Amino acid sequence: MDDIASAKLVTREVDATPYASALIEGHRDFGYSLETALADIIDNSISAGASQVHIVAETTTDEPWIAVSDNGSGMTETELIDAMRLGSKNPTDKRAARDLGRFGLGLKSASFSQCRSLTVITLKDDITSCARWDLDRIAKRNDWTLELIDNASDVLGHEFLSAKGTVVIWEKLDRLMGGYTHDLAKRAEHMNAELAKAERHLRLVFHRFLKGSRPKLEISLNGRLLVPIDPMASSHPSTQKAPEETLLLRQGNVRIRCHTLPHHKKMTREEWEELGGPEGHLKSQGLYVYREKRLIIAGGWLGLARQTELTKLCRIRIDIPNTMDSEWKIDVKKASAQLPPVVRERLKKVVERFVGTSKRTYRGKGQKLVDETRFPIWNRIQKDNQIVFRPNLDHPVFREYANQLPEDLREGFERCMRLVGSGLPIETLHAELVGNAAAVTADEVEDADLERMVLALANVSLENGVAPDNLRDTLQSHPFLRSHWNKASEVLNKFLEEITNEQ
Repeated sequence: MDDIASAKLVTREVDATPYASALIEGHRDFGYSLETALADIIDNSISAGASQVHIVAETTTDEPWIAVSDNGSGMTETELIDAMRLGSKNPTDKRAARDLGRFGLGLKSASFSQCRSLTVITLKDDITSCARWDLDRIAKRNDWTLELIDNASDVLGHEFLSAKGTVVIWEKLDRLMGGYTHDLAKRAEHMNAELAKAERHLRLVFHRFLKGSRPKLEISLNGRLLVPIDPMASSHPSTQKAPEETLLLRQGNVRIRCHTLPHHKKMTREEWEELGGPEGHLKSQGLYVYREKRLIIAGGWLGLARQTELTKLCRIRIDIPNTMDSEWKIDVKKASAQLPPVVRERLKKVVERFVGTSKRTYRGKGQKLVDETRFPIWNRIQKDNQIVFRPNLDHPVFREYANQLPEDLREGFERCMRLVGSGLPIETLHAELVGNAAAVTADEVEDADLERMVLALANVSLENGVAPDNLRDTLQSHPFLRSHWNKASEVLNKFLEEITNEQ
C-alpha cells in the first residue's frame, strides 16, 4: 500500500478551454428577470459613483432596444475590455464599501439574459471607448474575440452619453418579446408590462439611494423619475421602530432593526396597497436584507416564523456589508441569500420577541370589540380552545326591540339572532382577510338604524349614571359610533337639547 501511495503519477496536459458559443449561451440562464437584470446594471452605475441613471426603452419599433446610461466615472478602453470579460473579478477579492458587484459576471449575464447583443459605450478623460458582444457572432466564430468599435458616435445609444459615464445598450431582445415576433402591438404591450413590473422592483430595491440619503441617486425610466418605495414606511408617523441591534461578527457587523407598520386604517388606501405590493401584506411581511443599502431579500421569514394575518405588519431590516457575501451565499443575481447559522440563532430570539408587537397592534384594534363598557354588538367568547363570536343579545338596541315585542315573540327573535351568529361565514371571511384585509369593510348603516342605536345607548348610559355632560365622550368611545360620528353627533345633539328643555 505504501509503495502505491508513493508512486509518482504519470500525467499529460490537454487544452480544455470551454467552447465559447456553448458557455456564453449558458450564461443566459442564471435566472434573471428583466427587473433583476436592470438592477444588476444599476449596481455597476452605483459602484462607479453615478448620481443619475437613465433607462430608455423603445418597444414599438421593428427592432426594440433598451439603453441604460449613467454619469459615473466611466472607463478607459483597458478597463472596458476587462469589464466585458466574463468573470472579470474574483468574488474573494476585497471590495470598496460602495461596490455592489461580486463575481464580475453581472453586466454580461444580466444583459445576455435579455438580449443577444450587448454594446457598452463609455467616456473617461475625454476619450470614448466602445465594445460589443454579439451572441450570433460568437456562435459562428466560437471564440472569445470581443468587438471594439472605433466610430462610437455612430452607435445606437451614443446620444445618451454624458460628459463622463457609461451607456449599456441591449439589442436583439429575444427574451423580452414574449413570443410576439410578428404582432408588434402585442409585443409592445407585453414589453411595457414587463417594464412596469421592473419599475416597481427598482423603486423598492434602490429606495435607500433614491430617498435622498448619501449617496443620492436619481433613476428615470423613459424620462419619468422613480419615486422610492420604503417597505419599512420609516417616515410614517405611526410606524413603530425598535432600537437598532448590532451583531459583531468576524467578517463584519450585522445591523438589525424591527419595524411595525401602521394599521391600514392609519394609512391611505394608496399607501397601504403600494407597501403590500402585488402579492399583498401577508406575503411581504418578514425579513428585508440589505447589502450596502441595496435590497437583496424582500420579505419572507426564511424559516424563522410563519406568515400569519396577525404578523403581517412585521418587517425586520437587516444590513450586511459586502464582506459577508460568502457567509450569506449571495447569488449572482443578488436576489437571494441564506442566513448564516450564527445570525439565524440571534434572529430567532429577535423574531420571537418582535412578532408580538404586530399582534398587539391588531389586537389593540380588536380589544374594543370585547370591552363590556362599550356595549359591543358582538361578544367574543373563548370556549374549548376556540374563539366564538355571538351577537350580544343584551345590547341596548336589541334589548329595547325585544322588550317591545309580545312575550311569545321574544324567544323567536333571540333564536334568529343566535342563528345569525352561528351562520357567520368564517372561511369566507378568512379568505378575504388573508387576500386583501384592507378591502373588507362593514355594510353601510341606514340613518334610521343609526339614530335608534344612538338613542338606545344614550338612554342606557344615563340609566347607568353617566352625566349628560359626559354622554358625548361615552358614546364617541364606541368604535361603531365613532366611525359614523358626523351623523351620530347630530342625533346626540338633538337628544341633549330635548333633555335640557325638559329640565
